[in-house]
Amino acid sequence: MTIRMAFTGTGHISRVHARAAQAQAGLELVAIVNHRADSMADYAAQFQIARQYPTIDALLADGGVDAISVNTPNYLHAPQTIAALNASVHVMVEKPMAMNVGEALAMQAASQASGAKLMVAHCWRFDEEANWLRAQVESGRLGDILRTKGHGVHVNWGPGGWFTDARFAGGGALADMGIHAIDVARYLLGDPQPTSVYARLSTDYTQGDVDDSGTLWINWANGASSIIESGWWWPHADGPEASTQLYGKRGWGQLFPTWLEIPDRQAETVSTIDPGFPPVREDHCPQIMYDRQMARFIDCIRADQTPVPGAAEGLVNMQIVDAALDSSRSGQVVQL
Repeated sequence: MTIRMAFTGTGHISRVHARAAQAQAGLELVAIVNHRADSMADYAAQFQIARQYPTIDALLADGGVDAISVNTPNYLHAPQTIAALNASVHVMVEKPMAMNVGEALAMQAASQASGAKLMVAHCWRFDEEANWLRAQVESGRLGDILRTKGHGVHVNWGPGGWFTDARFAGGGALADMGIHAIDVARYLLGDPQPTSVYARLSTDYTQGDVDDSGTLWINWANGASSIIESGWWWPHADGPEASTQLYGKRGWGQLFPTWLEIPDRQAETVSTIDPGFPPVREDHCPQIMYDRQMARFIDCIRADQTPVPGAAEGLVNMQIVDAALDSSRSGQVVQL
């Protein structure tokens, strides 16, 4: 079964997903959608794509597409995704899923009504180190996880353009980087539901109208809590993107660099379990992670399975982001 795939947006992440699509057997790259003709022509030439469209409506009117990878600015995620789902076209949408919970719910409803698959590109769920650490948690090696601390921070760097404009991005560093740390913490904990969020967000290093600094405290239904840091242009961060520490009743674990520490109180010793991953990765966001993510999306289409991460996982992350924004405005804990 050949799956014909289109792409919206021509930026860096769209090209990462296009390379991932090229790595899949039985997947054909057939169309690109973008409002800038020059950028679209360059993209089409790079990936040998024949069809080019200024809007997703024009693409859908022509048909001949089974799946779409949505990689446009955040404000276009919901309208483009819903249009495709309503046309019974499967969608993988970049994170954050939408601008807010209301849009995320509308996207979920469109997928349920049409039967078309909806996957949200929370890429770290497909990283081998993240999955090794989750397996250690699932095995009980660390005991019940009591708290986590995670980072989604750009050090001495930050994006420009639409990322720093609330009209197009919705949120700033939290929606861009913090959401990675949120999703990784939730994934490592086994995807519990959040029960409350407290957050302090601010704009300290940039001139835009979105946050570039944030600290969140998330309480989960399983009794664990997570501290999340998000930022752009910070002078320092305690770890790279998605780096996460886990504090369990029996031990401690960390992602990036990845290892465990298991204490023996009677012997007064601590055993270090090193899985052998490099302490610093040459490419922190490797292409293979995105290849695996694309493979999962295609497998779900072929096997008629609900993608994970899908609408449900993306919606929870949007609930946390919205709650953090509300908490920061009010100075109060937001109950979920």
